[in-house]
Amino acid sequence: MYVPPAFAVDDQADLIAMVKACPFAQFVTATPDGPKVTGLPMLFDETEGEMGVLYAHFARANDHWRAEMIGEALALFLGPDAYVTPSWYAAKAEHGKVVPTWNYVAVQARGSAEFFDDADRLLDVVNRLTDRHEKDRPDPWAVSDAPEPYIKAQLHGIVGLRMPLTSLVGKRKLSQNRPAEDRAGVRAGMAESPVASTRAVSDLIPQ
Repeated sequence: MYVPPAFAVDDQADLIAMVKACPFAQFVTATPDGPKVTGLPMLFDETEGEMGVLYAHFARANDHWRAEMIGEALALFLGPDAYVTPSWYAAKAEHGKVVPTWNYVAVQARGSAEFFDDADRLLDVVNRLTDRHEKDRPDPWAVSDAPEPYIKAQLHGIVGLRMPLTSLVGKRKLSQNRPAEDRAGVRAGMAESPVASTRAVSDLIPQ
């Protein structure tokens, strides 16, 4: 990922927080037949390995996990993003030397990919993923709410992924390279957008 210094995220805790804020990732591998990509809900376990471990699961019928992998795997986590119109810049009225751009948040995680189908390990991953996304609901659903034979049958239809990380690269492109007056204009313009993701970007733009 191309990361100019103004947009770089170097703090490990900050990178982990960014990954956790974007639970759905694009899992990418290079294969002899070309790149393969699968969107996966992912769980980040920072207690394992030197840089943490990602967990997920594939549908067993998905041939991605069976494909020969060349080099490391890549998981792409994309946060909020939004178009930036030059009309929001104070510089537009001053000299007009402005162009459109895009603001966004992204993290690229690299590491080896290990696949497994042990039922106990799969159940652990499914439980942890479910608990993560159910915990804030007033009446959280749990895997144990479903009949045990049904869950066992469902586990036969998936394959687990364990991805120990070797690198995390983060980028926040949020108009940091623009003067304060331009940033203020972008914040204000995005805050008035009817699009929720654009308003979310507005909240991230530094003062």
